[in-house]
Parts: sequence; C-alpha cells; structure tokens
Amino acid sequence: MKVYRGEINVKTSGEGDLVNLNGKIEEQIKKSGIKEGILHLFAVGSTVALTTIEYEEGLKEDLFNVLERVAPRNAEYKHHLKWGDYNGHSHVRASIIGPSISIPIGDGRPIIGTWQQVILVELDTRARSRKIIATIIGE
Repeated sequence: MKVYRGEINVKTSGEGDLVNLNGKIEEQIKKSGIKEGILHLFAVGSTVALTTIEYEEGLKEDLFNVLERVAPRNAEYKHHLKWGDYNGHSHVRASIIGPSISIPIGDGRPIIGTWQQVILVELDTRARSRKIIATIIGE
C-alpha cells in the first residue's frame, strides 16, 4: 500500500465563492501514481467547507439561499460579540457542511457521478488563500 500527501491551493474572493476542484483532484491522483484507493481532502480553516454539487448556476445560488435560512448572516452570534469580526455565520455554516470529503479512486480516476463536482465553499466574509490537504491511500 502506498500513501501520498499533496496540497491544493486556491485563492477565493470571499463569501459565496464556489470553486470546482475536479481538475485539481485529478492532478493529485495522477501525481500519486495510485490507481485504486481512497482520496481524502481536508480544507484547512474554520470558515471553509468541502462538498459535492452539480456545479451549475441555479444550484450554486440555491446552496447559499438555504445556508442563509439555516444560519442567517444578520443573526446575533456570540462569536461576533466576542471578536467583532462579524463572521459567526461563516463558522456555523462551515461546521454544518464540514471540512473534509473522501472519494474512491478506480483506474486512476476519482469515482464520482457524471454531473458531480467536488467543490470548495468559501464562507468567510473576505478573500482568502485556502489550502486543501489531499491524502491518497491505495495501490
């Protein structure tokens, strides 16, 4: 069994940015030389998340509309009161979606649906440089 660890770096423009990672994931798998196994992705940071979606404008908008209902931007958050940075909703939203995702690898490619993209969801209120750790285990 082989273990590979790499990094994916992404610059975002702030809250609402969705970044399709499929191409970068395929690059990491190719670099690893692993044909059969598991890819685990972990986004470093407490206001960023990883998930999958059909990467089209309607769903991208729907995702943030739902997040606004679940964790409204203008609600009172204890985080705001303590730190004054007004991104409490960003932390809550990131906690709900989560920082990591695992994807099976078969024949040297990620096994995902035809219309399924792995995305980084930027939830912070400002532009950020994001680091994603890609760990691949397999043969």
